[in-house]
Amino acid sequence: MANEYDLVILGGGPAGYVAAIRAAQLKLKVAIVEKEKLGGTCLHKGCIPTKALLKSAEQLRSLKKAHDFGIELTSYGFNYHIAHERKNAVVAQLEAGIQALMKKGKIDVYTGTGRILGPSIFSPLPGTVSVEYGEDLENDMLVPKNLLICTGSKPRTLPSMPFNHTTILSSDDLVLLDTLPKNMAIVGGGVIGIEWASMLHDLGVKITIYEAFERILPSEDEEIAKELVKNFEKRGIQVVTNAKISNVEATDEQVTFHVNEEVKTFEKVLVAIGRQAITEQIGLENTDIQLEQQFIKVNKHMQTKEAHIYAAGDVIGGIQLAHVASHEAIHAVEHMAGLKPDTRVVHMPSCVYSYPEIAHIGLNEKQAKEQFNKVVVKKFPLKANAKALVNGDDFGFAKMIVDEETDDVLGVHLIGDHVTELIAESSLAFNLDASSFEIGHTVHPHPSVSEVMQEVALAIKNEAIHY
Repeated sequence: MANEYDLVILGGGPAGYVAAIRAAQLKLKVAIVEKEKLGGTCLHKGCIPTKALLKSAEQLRSLKKAHDFGIELTSYGFNYHIAHERKNAVVAQLEAGIQALMKKGKIDVYTGTGRILGPSIFSPLPGTVSVEYGEDLENDMLVPKNLLICTGSKPRTLPSMPFNHTTILSSDDLVLLDTLPKNMAIVGGGVIGIEWASMLHDLGVKITIYEAFERILPSEDEEIAKELVKNFEKRGIQVVTNAKISNVEATDEQVTFHVNEEVKTFEKVLVAIGRQAITEQIGLENTDIQLEQQFIKVNKHMQTKEAHIYAAGDVIGGIQLAHVASHEAIHAVEHMAGLKPDTRVVHMPSCVYSYPEIAHIGLNEKQAKEQFNKVVVKKFPLKANAKALVNGDDFGFAKMIVDEETDDVLGVHLIGDHVTELIAESSLAFNLDASSFEIGHTVHPHPSVSEVMQEVALAIKNEAIHY
């Protein structure tokens, strides 16, 4: 028996479940197919569990600085098992919330593996989804008017250092650990590697980062990346760039390898060299959908070559972030529903939740100078901000890049404590096409760390007040 829907969604992550909710708001009959749990990688293996553990690391770091605030502690300890259970509780509560939203929207949820079928007795067009539950259970057939593929991504493997899930770990493996090693190598200096490095160091693990290229965080402004390395090395996190790894030998107890002709041994290794789209075994071969560098190729409305089949999130490449996936999915749903979603270029904020945090939007300094005739670049240090000093965290700065001719803001880059909360102001500024003058003359409350945004904007015209 086939069940008919206006929209069937493959994948229940930040693209999939958000698309389902928006479609339900638009009165579409919706089904979502998820082989594991609603929330996807972000909720269960990525964004949320790592941020919960980073919060534990932050609390522990605060205790170590308690004396600076006049607090005398005779002793304190850290129990990773409790932190691990708290992380699980946060995830469980958020998952329950998503399930409640599915019920509220009357969205049918199929827990199984979805596979796209070609033209058949169910439909003259490809796109019918067979939901497979196992050998002993009969498949469900879902026949949609539109299909949205949100299958996400998985950790990319390193051929010379394949995952054994015991000592050579992916980020998926690491989030499940209930005990911490004494030392760990992190192969890859991107966002995932940096966040884990910062967290594990604060929790007492000796960390060494190995990056194959000249610097870590290649997607960040170079000055920001250098500032982070300075902070990491001061804290005791070793960063090795231009690292060439070979001769890997792994057992159930340790991993030994050569790096730049030196022999290194670690209890565990995290391989964090990026993520690859999940496009295999979902039935794409039964359609005319095209892949480009292993990602599903889409147009500006997230449509594939099959006009009634859309795709969004990590599976289409681009910026692989949860809020980007949700934005793309909403756009796709509104387009298939006959609305006219905004097709302007959307500048996406990007965050790194290490300590110190990093956030940016728009162009970095190098890109801006390559694309514009004249740019103005200014910085404002957190050490000149009253609230940062009160908080005891004055490391870092705000950096703004502006087109000198038009005063348009081209890029904003932040590094410091909790700057991921500040970048939303710049995101709004980009959306409203605000100038540095307008940001600088927007009243910011005092004392607040947000004042650095006003100050750096004023600095563009050399009008900063406190620096």
